[in-house]
Amino acid sequence: MKFSLAAGLVALLALATAAQAHVTLETSQAAAGGYYKAVLRVGHGCDGADMTRLRVRIPEGVLAVKPQPKAGWALELTQGKYEHPQTLHGASVESGVHEISWRGDLPDAYYDEFVFRVYVSDAFKAGQTVYFPVVQECGQSVSRWIDTSGKPDARSPAPGVKIVAPAHEGGGHGHSH
Repeated sequence: MKFSLAAGLVALLALATAAQAHVTLETSQAAAGGYYKAVLRVGHGCDGADMTRLRVRIPEGVLAVKPQPKAGWALELTQGKYEHPQTLHGASVESGVHEISWRGDLPDAYYDEFVFRVYVSDAFKAGQTVYFPVVQECGQSVSRWIDTSGKPDARSPAPGVKIVAPAHEGGGHGHSH
């Protein structure tokens, strides 16, 4: 009985934390060495104000970033050199996308999703969480979802994805994901 009560409390805490997080990822797991479709879910603006910009930082080791354009939104990519050279399909990669930014208008009363596809390096280990810090801009107001501590009581948790076992063992590029 104690175990099931504890498990129930942990589940409730996780739900409460997810309810607090106003930018979340639709899919909570990604395979190391494979492609991942990230869908950022935005439930509303900032403190009652309409959202005008959404920025997401791409962590080191996440490569081949391809954002999905949104009608009515301007898309901007910030690119640069990686701190450490990366490997993608056997080739060395020294630079890539560090940040994606969408500019437009999302009224506070509405919900929307912002999508991008990435390759998750096999340098990540199963059980590790990779965070995508997000900043919502709403005119003069800003909400920063950048806490990468993984603490269940974090006030501004960054969306994160749990790494699972490699997507494939040799062969294939996983482009169908």
